[in-house]
Formats: sequence, C-alpha cells, structure tokens
Amino acid sequence: MVLIVDDIRANIIALKKTLELHNIDVDSAESGEEALKKILKTDYCLIIMDVQMPGLDGFEVVKILSGNKRTKDIPVIFLSALNTEKKYIFKGYETGAVEYITKPVDSDLLILKVKTFIKIYEQQHELKAIKDLLSKEIKIRKEAQDNLEIKIAERTKELVQKNEELELRNHELQQFSWVVSHDLNEPIRKIQIFIKIIKDLYLKSDDKAVDYVNRTIKSAERMQTLITDLLAYSRLSAQVKPEKTDLNEVLQEVLSDFDYLIENKDAEIKTNELPTVDSIPSQMRQVFQNLIGNALKFSGNEQKPVIEITSELILEKSFDSVTSPEGNFCRITVKDNGIGFDEIYLDRIFIIFQSLNDRQTYEGTGIGLAIAKKIIEKHNGLITAKSKQGEGASFIIVLPLTNK
Repeated sequence: MVLIVDDIRANIIALKKTLELHNIDVDSAESGEEALKKILKTDYCLIIMDVQMPGLDGFEVVKILSGNKRTKDIPVIFLSALNTEKKYIFKGYETGAVEYITKPVDSDLLILKVKTFIKIYEQQHELKAIKDLLSKEIKIRKEAQDNLEIKIAERTKELVQKNEELELRNHELQQFSWVVSHDLNEPIRKIQIFIKIIKDLYLKSDDKAVDYVNRTIKSAERMQTLITDLLAYSRLSAQVKPEKTDLNEVLQEVLSDFDYLIENKDAEIKTNELPTVDSIPSQMRQVFQNLIGNALKFSGNEQKPVIEITSELILEKSFDSVTSPEGNFCRITVKDNGIGFDEIYLDRIFIIFQSLNDRQTYEGTGIGLAIAKKIIEKHNGLITAKSKQGEGASFIIVLPLTNK
C-alpha cells in the first residue's frame, strides 16, 4: 500500500485517483503527525510526501522515519510545487528520500517510479520469505533425517520454480536499470549543454573560469561513459541465441569506427584471416572495440602504434594448445607495442572498476576489460593477457568454433 501525505485534501484526491487507476492501493494522511501514527500501525511499501505542511513538515517526518529501525527502509518520494530550489532538493535527499519530484508532475513517469518501488518492495518480501523458508528447511532436515531424500527432492522442485521466478525478476530489474540509466543520463546531458552555453557566452575572457568549466564538462562526460558502460555490463546477463558470425566482418566494422583515431595516431593495423564462429555479433564487436580501443589509448607517445590481430585454429580449449587446421577452437591474439603493464596485476585488469593507469592521463571507467571477459566466458571461451611494462601487451582469446 502507498501512503500519500499532504495537508491539501484536493492534492490527495487527485493523486489517489491517478494511482487507483493503475490498481495501486492507497492510504492518505493530511499532516505529518497523522502520517507518523499511521506508519507505526501499517506497513507501507512507499510514501509520497508533501514538503511544506503545518506542524511537522515533510523533511522532519522523513528524518524521524530514518531514525526508526522499523521504518528507516521505507522509500519516500518528495512531491513539491513550492520548494523547487536546489537547496530543498539536496535537503530532501540528505534526509533519506529516494526521489524529489517538483510539480507540475509527469504522471506517466510518476506511475512508472511508483510501480518500480512497489515491485522492489514485493521482491524484498519474497526474498525474505525464501530466506525464512530455507531456515525452516534446515530445522526440518535436522529433525527428520529419515525423510531427508524426499525433502531434498521436494525442495529441489520448489527451488527450480523459485529460480524461474527470479529469472523473471531479473528481466524486470534489467528494464528498471534501463529506466534508471535514462533518468541519470538526462540531467547529465543538460548539465553539459548549459555549462557549454555559459562557457561560450560569458566566460571567454576568464581563463581560470574556462579551466573550471572544462573540468566540469570532462567530469560529466566521464559520468555519462560510466553509466553507459554499467548498462552494457548489466545487459550481458540477457539470453541471446548465438549465430554464425564472420569475425572478419566484425573486425572491419570496429576498425571503421576507429578510422579517425587510427589516422590521428598514424597507427598501423595488421590482420590475418579470422574464422567464422557461433557467437552474438554485437557482443563480439564489444570485445574487439574494447581491446583495440585500449591498444590505441595506451599506445604512448614514443613510437608509431602498431596493432596486430591474428588468429589460428587449435585442437583444445587451452591457451597453449597446438595448432591444427582440423581444430575446433580458435586462438585470437590482439598485440600492441604500447605502454604495457606489469603481469603481477594480471588478475586485476579483468575486474570491474579496476584500472592500472592514471585516469588523468588515460581516461576510462575500468569496465571495458571486465565486459570483454564476461562476453568471452558467455561464449564458453577463455581470455588472458601477456605484457611487460613499456613493451606492449598481447590479449589472447580462445573460442570454440561452434556452439555445442
């Protein structure tokens, strides 16, 4: 049930009708004091709170809720037509609200957010129920050893069903992550637009101000890249059917995307014939984009970048397997002559958010190689790297030719 708190009855009625049209159960309170009394007696999955009210205002109510063990985890959305300044929005988030929405409200977006929080609430309760169920099962197993095999069979069937339900929930969470990504990207895009306008129109003569603005723009760009990379990483759990993929075509598309950077760095790209494999083309494109992009990014400034992409057929799923024209696996190597890295850090480079380089000099989110590793493993393959600091790096991939 959703609780609406507003001292203006007309606002409650309007919002209540909007939510009830979407089959959402609603309760209401016309003051902060009334809301606290109701919250102590009833479990609510979400509170939509007006900020400015006589007596206890919205901020004070949420502060009280945050200090109570039973109510601290109830999500609160602030809804305000008057307190729209940044200081009030910041205060709303500081007190513990999950969202601060200013009027006029986009009703479709509000309903989407409300449904999302209700769904999260339901999932949390389901997970708690599963946890309680598992605790009871442990007790039953201790008390009834004679019926252990029967109980395991019954629980296995239940857990299969729960797993199917969790897969469905995972799909819903992926949709939710898409919405969150959009909501995060939109304000960042606006920050970039307005800060560039300020720079071009008002700060041309102030070098120090221009420097600060450029730093702000760079930070916004890094945040946007991070959101995009995180979304790409989360999508890798989706099930997509592999298809016959000519890796030569995939590689050429990637090299075409890097045309400008290759030309700008005067890089030399050497390739031999790559095989056709069962794969998800878009994901293999991501692998080559990350590996070649890194090779160009970490090329250094002392010599002309040279990148070699080679492939050979091998007999076994192993980095050290012997070559054979009859092999059912391929070994693909992406080699560069860039800055390289110390191999003692090999385990770190494929972990999300891990970066071995100064991000002021080499920008990145630390997600690219983690994405590549996850994709290769999804394709039943292997990936590793060999390198010495200052002597370039080689990334080695082993993939099966067919998906059996």
